[in-house]
Amino acid sequence: MLRIQNLSKAFGDKVLFNAVSYHFPEGEKVALVGANGQGKTTLLNIMTGRDYADAGEITKPKEAVIAYLPQSPNPKPASSILVECLSGHEAAYALKVKMDGLLKKMETDYCEHDLEDYTQSLTHFENLGGYELEGKAEQILLGLGFERDQLDQDPLTLSGGWRMRIELGKILLSSPDFMILDEPTNHLDLPSIEWLEGYLKSYPRTIVFVSHDQEFLNNVSTVTLYLNKGVLRQFAGNFDDFLKQKEQQEQTTIASVRKIEAQKAHMQSFVDRFKAKASKAKQAQSRMKMIERLDEVLSGVTLDQGVDKIHFPRITIPNSPKDVLICDDMVIGYDKPLSKKIKLKFNKGEKIAIVGRNGIGKTTFLKTICGEIPTLSGSFKMGEGIQIGYYAQESAELLDGRLSVLETIQHYAPALSEQEHRGILGCFLFKGQDPMKKVRVLSGGEKSRLVMAGLIAQRPNLLVFDEPTNHLDMLSCEVLAKMLEEYKGTCCVVSHNRHFIEMFASVIVDVSGEGKWDTLR
Repeated sequence: MLRIQNLSKAFGDKVLFNAVSYHFPEGEKVALVGANGQGKTTLLNIMTGRDYADAGEITKPKEAVIAYLPQSPNPKPASSILVECLSGHEAAYALKVKMDGLLKKMETDYCEHDLEDYTQSLTHFENLGGYELEGKAEQILLGLGFERDQLDQDPLTLSGGWRMRIELGKILLSSPDFMILDEPTNHLDLPSIEWLEGYLKSYPRTIVFVSHDQEFLNNVSTVTLYLNKGVLRQFAGNFDDFLKQKEQQEQTTIASVRKIEAQKAHMQSFVDRFKAKASKAKQAQSRMKMIERLDEVLSGVTLDQGVDKIHFPRITIPNSPKDVLICDDMVIGYDKPLSKKIKLKFNKGEKIAIVGRNGIGKTTFLKTICGEIPTLSGSFKMGEGIQIGYYAQESAELLDGRLSVLETIQHYAPALSEQEHRGILGCFLFKGQDPMKKVRVLSGGEKSRLVMAGLIAQRPNLLVFDEPTNHLDMLSCEVLAKMLEEYKGTCCVVSHNRHFIEMFASVIVDVSGEGKWDTLR
């Protein structure tokens, strides 16, 4: 199967990976994990030919078919959702297009040659299992959350997220030898994620995927590849297995570091005591060289950052009333209602997670209470003195790439001092020289963290976040969950990330397919 050999890639002074090699095992479900900005997506792009390496090569069997999930939907899709999904199987789709064209032509201009061509194409289509493929495409689309009566709908009438579901369906239908998926759950709700988990677990060929959904990683992966500081390491098992093995390695490394430091201290003591004595000068010089070699060993040792010492920024949150939000028979939607008769009450300090399938109004609810769109009927009342910090799904895309990280947070909250700005950025993992980076060089997850840091700097007493973990790595998800837990105000978060919800939520609002909003405290 696919093999990468001595692959290297750098952007300026930042080395993403250096001479990494790996042979992807056949039939395994390989999870590629690592912090934001470590080069996971770049590695996948190189493997699929969308980017290039500075050195090294990628080899695969000639007959192997590789398919990857694109970052954006097809701008010119077929006329229906079902047919666009069928286009994922290129050979069968090409025959279907040809046959449809021949049938249309023969309606007004019949000839024996076209009929013969149609008959041959039909035979080939049937040999490829074309009609079975249509049934399979339908089942995949239903599993991904589409309704049966939607399948004849024009894909261009759908939102970007739903069109990305079609792209995922196309990949699944194509049944490649090597499937590459970058964040496949980003646009899925919980029922669709659970369906996808089952599909991928039973898939007989090789899959390599990037995901920041810990439950998804645990349920699908059989091998975990860890990309960190330019090094690629393999761990057997799922994400929890990886964490256990990595922790054991970390403890071994810590013990080794302490042993080396003790050796250094002992030799340094000898050097300090005898370096001025001529009779001991040679031994002292020898120990100094040994200390230098030990320093070189220590310089190559890195330990991963944890979240134990990361806390919510030390800023004052304005006080809020006990009743933060009261919804009374609220009806939300656009041209027609998405959810009706919503009765909710948010209390001061609650950590609320809204869950449920897509398309039933969760994002619309957030936009409504944040004042972006009006209610269709009914009402809601925000408590007096409530100040909202709203993170929309597209917030990170609206950042000015010309500004630095520090300039961006200063734009959010000009009244704070630079020291306060840097303190907040540090809480969101922007360390060292990171605040001076230009926004345009940040990864998607880093941009998301920057927006959240900016919102926190504005000191709201109600945080409203829509799918905040979509582009965050595991560490960033833990940081955000820990901060939400410590946050003195109220927060309302829409998320499909099960592990993330478990870490911070004290209240669950479950939105059913029938539009019923149930509060579980």
